[in-house]
Amino acid sequence: MALMIRDLCSLHYPNNLLRTEPQGNEVQILKFDCNGKNKLRAIRASGSGSNNSKSIDTINGKKINGVHVEEYPHLGQRGGNVVIESGSSSPPSSSEHPYLLGNFVDDWFVYRQSFVIRSYEIGPDKTATMETIMNLLQETALNHVASSGVGSNGFGATRQMSLRKLIWVVTRIHIQVEQYSSWGDVVEIDTWVDAAGKNGMRRDWIIRDSNTHNIITKATSTWVIMNRETRRLSKIPEQVKAEVQPFYINRFAIPTAQIDSEKIEKLNDETAQIISSGLAPRWSDMDANQHVNNVKYIGWILESVPINVLEDCNLMSLTLEYRRECQLSNVLQSMTTLREIATSASDENSGTECTHLIRMEADRAEVVRARSIWQPKTMN
Repeated sequence: MALMIRDLCSLHYPNNLLRTEPQGNEVQILKFDCNGKNKLRAIRASGSGSNNSKSIDTINGKKINGVHVEEYPHLGQRGGNVVIESGSSSPPSSSEHPYLLGNFVDDWFVYRQSFVIRSYEIGPDKTATMETIMNLLQETALNHVASSGVGSNGFGATRQMSLRKLIWVVTRIHIQVEQYSSWGDVVEIDTWVDAAGKNGMRRDWIIRDSNTHNIITKATSTWVIMNRETRRLSKIPEQVKAEVQPFYINRFAIPTAQIDSEKIEKLNDETAQIISSGLAPRWSDMDANQHVNNVKYIGWILESVPINVLEDCNLMSLTLEYRRECQLSNVLQSMTTLREIATSASDENSGTECTHLIRMEADRAEVVRARSIWQPKTMN
């Protein structure tokens, strides 16, 4: 059926329908309808445009991600005397990405963003799932790149990476959870990067409860570069290093001595206690880099965890080691073995450690190795 002219409006990207104009201490966002008529919406910013991290931005007095900005001063801020190009110290424009609600802190090395936990992000126990935590970490990381001034149209890639058809891929992530948030809680996530050897990048996160300001989750990860066409790993070009090195900070969310460096055992048909087969990726499991999103593996891992562990315990620590990509046509197996461990000095058998493997069903090729630590839920 022929496409009518009036239907073309639905094909426009958001940035074709939106532009910003400064008006004194206000930023005016002009939206256009399909007839070309302006629809005016104002974003009011308190103060005089200072980069003070304690300033408050309000958007028509409405909620941002379900939370009133006035109640949470760290929401809606933008900041950043960030190095964008060599010899430049200009901050990213406050109206460049009005939907990115984070700001730079600690001399612009750390990116901070806040989120409210939605009803569809909690599990049967009414707290945020590990998948939710991983998604929020990933979202903060991507917004960090986009807000830094070095991002391109790629999925977290820098400009020089996009020119060379390069993408970031995660090889390892380790998460430690002290407390899970509940529906309606607001969390504040900090993220930063550093070098990891000669050809890797380390990204760390901490999550705080917005009310108590206590750290409730810590995470660290290692990333390498891959050619998006050949799917082969690549050295980091000097041009890319020049883009990302100004953001490196020698800081660790988890002290090096506490990082789980013990080798994760490779399971097989004899050592695995539980094997779940026939796990097929769906179209919705794919990400913008044309492979299964790294968060999706958590659900497959949990497919082979006994139901009594899922119901009676909290997942307190998770380590994922990614071995190869998974495509839409692959069919997977999830394998798990369990053993009792001591998670506190007062109890020799107070927790459960699970070793996991996600592998191809056809040729048994490894996709992800993982280790999880579970603690019994405390009674309220």
